[in-house]
Amino acid sequence: MIRLGSLFDGIGGFPLAAEKNGICPVWASEIERFPVEVTKYHFPQMRHMGDITKLKGENLPVVDIIAGGSPCQDLSVAGRREGLDGERSGLFLEQVRLVKEMRRQEERRMGSGRRADQLVRPRYMVWENVPGAFSSGEPKGADFHTVLEEVCRIPEESVSLPRPPGGYWMLNFGESPRDAEESSLSQILEATVPEKYYLSPKACGGIIRRSGNRGKKLPEILERALRLQAGLPESSD
Repeated sequence: MIRLGSLFDGIGGFPLAAEKNGICPVWASEIERFPVEVTKYHFPQMRHMGDITKLKGENLPVVDIIAGGSPCQDLSVAGRREGLDGERSGLFLEQVRLVKEMRRQEERRMGSGRRADQLVRPRYMVWENVPGAFSSGEPKGADFHTVLEEVCRIPEESVSLPRPPGGYWMLNFGESPRDAEESSLSQILEATVPEKYYLSPKACGGIIRRSGNRGKKLPEILERALRLQAGLPESSD
């Protein structure tokens, strides 16, 4: 069976996807207490290894896939855009380090008797992050360029990748990072949400007030919902 290690595990998104596709989640790394308790409940067989910065790849149970969604705050267009130099998003490099360490240990274990058809584990690395990663860094997109080069260096080979024509990394459906930056909260609103998750009337009013102070018009559907919850007239006109 294919085996998975999950970094920056949160509440177990990667383990859930793994189990639904016949992959066994073996271990996870997460430092927040509540998410760990959630995954312990849903994946009792999965071991919790703790802080990624304190782990050594050679000491972890060997897996076929190491997946992780490293912190996005420094890459997101909603953050300060410190990129991979930021304290949080820079943790991506810890994922690369662990993959390299595990592969080196596996190569030592196989030794000179390794067959030509034997592949060193982990065979796959999965990285999940925000669209802002495509435009983060100077020049724009430099951080994603670094991500690609670091992943390609996992076999310990020197590599230099060219940037794409025009310098922009393309997203799905031919979008550019410029398109990705123009997102809004209304794109992720759900139609039916339990009332216990509703924002308070005071919070809704605060969002409307701050958007007005900043001269930023809210999407119509979002403003209408906020006004309804805040007990305000449907239109400010």
